[in-house]
Amino acid sequence: MTTFDDILEEAGTFGRCQKRIFALFCLVSMPWAGVYVGIVFQGFTPDHWCRDPAVVERRQTCGWSLTEARRLTVPQGNRSESSCERYEVDWNSTALSCDSEELDLSRIPTTTACKDGWEYDYEGRQSFVTEFDLVCADGWLVDMYQASLNVGFLVGSIAIGYLADRFGRKISFLMSNVLNAVAGIMVAMAPNYVALLVFRTLYGFGVKGGWVAGYVLITELVGVEYRRTVGVLYQMFFSVGILILPLLAYFISDWRWLQVAITAPYFIFLSYYWFIPESPRWLLSQKQNAKAVKITQAMAKENKKTLSKNIETLTDDNAESRTASFMDLIRTPKMRKHTLILSFNWFTSAVVYQGLIMRLGILGGNVYIDFLISGLVEFPAAFLILFTIERIGRRIPFASANIVAGAACLITAMIPDSMFWFKTVVACIGRLGITMAFEMVVFVNTELYPTFVRNFGVSVCSTLCDVGGIVAPFLLYRLAVIWLELPLIIFGSLAFMAGGLVLLLPETRGMPLPDTIDDIEHPERRMEKVALRDQQRANLLPTENISNNKETAIV
Repeated sequence: MTTFDDILEEAGTFGRCQKRIFALFCLVSMPWAGVYVGIVFQGFTPDHWCRDPAVVERRQTCGWSLTEARRLTVPQGNRSESSCERYEVDWNSTALSCDSEELDLSRIPTTTACKDGWEYDYEGRQSFVTEFDLVCADGWLVDMYQASLNVGFLVGSIAIGYLADRFGRKISFLMSNVLNAVAGIMVAMAPNYVALLVFRTLYGFGVKGGWVAGYVLITELVGVEYRRTVGVLYQMFFSVGILILPLLAYFISDWRWLQVAITAPYFIFLSYYWFIPESPRWLLSQKQNAKAVKITQAMAKENKKTLSKNIETLTDDNAESRTASFMDLIRTPKMRKHTLILSFNWFTSAVVYQGLIMRLGILGGNVYIDFLISGLVEFPAAFLILFTIERIGRRIPFASANIVAGAACLITAMIPDSMFWFKTVVACIGRLGITMAFEMVVFVNTELYPTFVRNFGVSVCSTLCDVGGIVAPFLLYRLAVIWLELPLIIFGSLAFMAGGLVLLLPETRGMPLPDTIDDIEHPERRMEKVALRDQQRANLLPTENISNNKETAIV
């Protein structure tokens, strides 16, 4: 019998066909950045104060500046409190004077809550916060915008992950993009905030599941020696999207049109129906050998390779089950350990990564420049991963990235604001560390699950990422009210724990993708099978003896 790995060596482990497909999938990562962290611009909360219709009328009559009108509206004192209150003045009984300096309202003891909406010091730009007045008592509703997206991620990643293992990677990827395109436009057209949250949840349902399905598909099409490269670069294009997002937000001032710009690529991705194949590995696991052979032959032709007649015996001789289930992830000891540790790392990566990005929106300063710089910091992460994981392995860089991120968060919290640049540098190191950890958890996850449950396993573990995404905005914004640096203490503690747990995982450097649960529970048997297969390729042993030895090794 001939396995797919054998034939892939003949067809090309990373030829022209795989490079073309890989380039197409890299584009999928870019708009996901806008979906994932677009709240920084779409939900920006500008400086605001209560609107007083009488003051607005006098401002128009007298030609007052916005600053002068604000002085006559906002009670002096703590800015966060005064933004939600205004002077209670009977302007009809107040002498009509256009000299705002003559009007001293600071002695007026009576204030009242905002009754007529708010005014915003955010000229020429509009976020959903300013449109729906999500400030003061309704400020917590802004957190729901990000939380609802992650609720969609949570449900969608499980559902689409299951569908990808049941009906195929390609069809699941395409159907998720249909949902992304429709739901994304619905978000841009939402008539009220409740509808916005509903549509945002539907949007999240398809975005992440489709991204993971694409990741698994390209990973299954390339040879073992290229898995880590395509996995890291696939995620690095998310960082490219991070760089593009502030440029889009700078030139597109309305949050609704920015949403349209973020969604537009998902219509283009529907054309992938004609340009990407189904995963031959998945087809073999479903006993659809004829289709797998046809796709593999097409790949070889595009790669200008010639296949031997061994392709006629192409089979999935290791697959022990055809339908994935949650019990497969926790039934055996090592699978259970992998699932728990990877799930916690997904949770930590999401909380710390999203928390550090959203923190940019509450620090003040130029959010566009700050966001751009933070995006640039992510690029060294990809190259550090590529440089270390084949020289050192997966486990040590993965654990180190978490520990460095945790240390940086804790140190940043203790540095005084007067040491601005030093604090910025340390914070950037933390962002670099958590970016490395986030990129590594994805491909380490794929390497620790067998083929028939791989997509489903990654989707289930990554649900904790979605739980982290739900928690992150509340954790950041609510704790920051108590102490601005308090969220960093939480982030640092979580990252330290995650790094320690990673050290309990096995090393996967140079290992072929596991095909069965037995490969996970008994890796020494997998190594024996790989060694025998390598001997067969080199014609060091007769085929019959190898077959007998292989059966003996398995027994």
